[in-house]
Amino acid sequence: MKSTLSLRNKFQSAAALSMLVIFGITSCQQKQFADEVIVGKIWTGNPEKPWAEAMAVAGDTLMAIGSKEEMQALTGKDTKTTDAGHDHLVVPGFIDSHSHFVESGFELASVQLHEAKTKKEFIQRIADYAKTLKPGTWIIGGNFDHHNWGGELPNHTWIDSVTKDNPVWVNRIDGHMALANEAALKLAGITNEVKDVKGGEVIRVKGQITGLFKDNALNYIRSAVPHPTPEQEQAAFDAAMDYYAARGITSVVTVPGTGYGDYFDVLKRAAKKGNFKTRIYAVAELKNWQKIAQQIKEEGTGDKWLRFGGVKGFVDGSLGSHTAAFMKPFTDAPRDSGFFVVPANVLYQRIKSADSANLHLLIHAIGDRSINTLLNLAEKLEKENGKKDRRFRIEHAQHILPSDIKRFKGLDIMASVQPYHAIDDGQWAETIIGHERAKTTYAFRTLMDEGAKLVFGSDWFVAPADPLLGIYAAVTRRTLDNKNPEGWIPEQKVTVEEALKAYTINGAYGTFEEKIKGSLQNGKLADFVILDKDITKIDPVQIQSVKVLSTVVGGKQVFKAKD
Repeated sequence: MKSTLSLRNKFQSAAALSMLVIFGITSCQQKQFADEVIVGKIWTGNPEKPWAEAMAVAGDTLMAIGSKEEMQALTGKDTKTTDAGHDHLVVPGFIDSHSHFVESGFELASVQLHEAKTKKEFIQRIADYAKTLKPGTWIIGGNFDHHNWGGELPNHTWIDSVTKDNPVWVNRIDGHMALANEAALKLAGITNEVKDVKGGEVIRVKGQITGLFKDNALNYIRSAVPHPTPEQEQAAFDAAMDYYAARGITSVVTVPGTGYGDYFDVLKRAAKKGNFKTRIYAVAELKNWQKIAQQIKEEGTGDKWLRFGGVKGFVDGSLGSHTAAFMKPFTDAPRDSGFFVVPANVLYQRIKSADSANLHLLIHAIGDRSINTLLNLAEKLEKENGKKDRRFRIEHAQHILPSDIKRFKGLDIMASVQPYHAIDDGQWAETIIGHERAKTTYAFRTLMDEGAKLVFGSDWFVAPADPLLGIYAAVTRRTLDNKNPEGWIPEQKVTVEEALKAYTINGAYGTFEEKIKGSLQNGKLADFVILDKDITKIDPVQIQSVKVLSTVVGGKQVFKAKD
C-alpha cells in the first residue's frame, strides 16, 4: 500500500511539474501543488482565453487557470478545493480607478445627507446628528444634493438654530461646493466683507453671504476645520477597506479631492501596520509634484500593496455646482459658463514639469471647454517633451465636444470615467446644458468605438463605491428617478463584458500594473471575486441586485457574505 501511494505521489509530482512548465511557472519559483483550487464559471479578463472552469492558487499568486482536468495535476493532499457554485460567476478583483479613500472613510461615520429629498429632511438630518455630538464638535461631510428638492441652494439660516453648539461644514455631493453654518463662519472669521477668489465663489443673496462656498473659496472655511487625530484617520482607513472588500473591490486609485490633500501620511502609517485588504495606487496633488518626485527618488514607487507615482491636477469644477467650464453658457444660467480653477498656463507648467520627472498625469476636466483645453495641452506636451508611454488620464471627461472624441485615441489619452454619475446626473443634467450637449455626456460607447481606452471608477464619496452599480449604470443608463427605462442617451450604452474590462484589466493598465493584476492569468496576483449570478447572462436590469459572495486579495479571503 505504501509503495502504491509513493508511486502515485511521484506521478502527481511529475504531472504537476509538467503543468507548471506548460503554464510557464518554474518549480523553483512556485510550489508543486496549489494551496487552493477554485472550480466554477470564471470570466478571466484575458482576451485570448476569456472563460475557464478552474484556477489554482499558490500563496498570493495564480499558478494556472484552465479546465478542471488540468487543475487536477496541481491538486495535492493538502490542497483546498473550493466550488464557486454552478450559478455563480468568478471575475478578477474589481479596480476602482477614481476614489477618495480616506475622506470616504470619514464620510461613513458622518451625517448622511445624500438621500435627503426635501429642505425639511436636510435640516432634520443635521439636527438629529448634532444631538449625538459633544458641543464644539464639527459636523463635516454630508454629501447633500440640492437637486433632490428642486434645486434651491441651502443657506446657513436653515440650520443655525439646530446647530448652535456645533460648527457645520457640509459639502455638496461633488465636493465642489459646501455650506458653513453661523458657528463655522465665526470660527473662520468670515463676514459679509469676505472677497471672492479666482477659481472660486462666495455665494451671496442680496449682498449677504449664504454660507455657501465653491471650489477655491472652500479654503476660507476648510482652514478652520481641526485636523483629525491619527486614531481617527486609521479608523477611517479601516472602514474604507471594509467597505471596498464588501463590494468586490481589490484595488483602488485614491486621488486628492479639492483641497483635501493626499493623506499620504495615513497611507504610510497603515502600510507599516500591514494587514491591507485593498491594494492602493496613491496619487499626489499636481502642485506638489516636486515633493512626490523626491519621495520616489528616495523611497521608490512602493510595492504591490501601496504604490506611488501619479499626480492629479484640476482644470475646472463640477456640473452640479455650475463650476465646470463650458464653451457656451449654461442653459439655466445664460450669463454663466463656469470657470477654470487653475489658469491654463499655470496648469501646463505643472503638467510639463511633472511629466519631465516621469510622473503619471491624472487631470480632472468635466466641461467641454476644460476637456478641449486639456487635450490641447496634452498635444503641446507631446511636442515639447516627446512621445512616451504616459497613459495620460483625463479624470471624469464628462461633457465632450463631438469634435474632440477622436482626439483621445489620437493623443493616446485615457478616459477615467464614473458610470454611476450618468444615471445620477442624468436626472437633471439637461436642465443645465440642454439636450444637444447631453448627447456626448458620459459618451462611453462613442469613446470606445473611436478606440479610446476607458477605465471605470466610482468617485466615492461622491457616488457609491459599487462596481456592480457602475456596470448596471454603464449598460442600462436608467436614471435613478426611473424616468428613462430604456436609458438616458441610450446610444451610449456599453456591453457587460466591456464594462467588466473597464473595471478590471483596463484599470490595471491605467496604473501600469497590467502585468501583475487585472485579469486571471497564471503568474498574476490572486485577486478575485465570486458573484451570486452570472452578470453576462442575466437581464442587465438585474445587475444592480447582484451580490458579492466572496472577495479574495492575494489568495486570502477578505470578505464573505453572510449566509
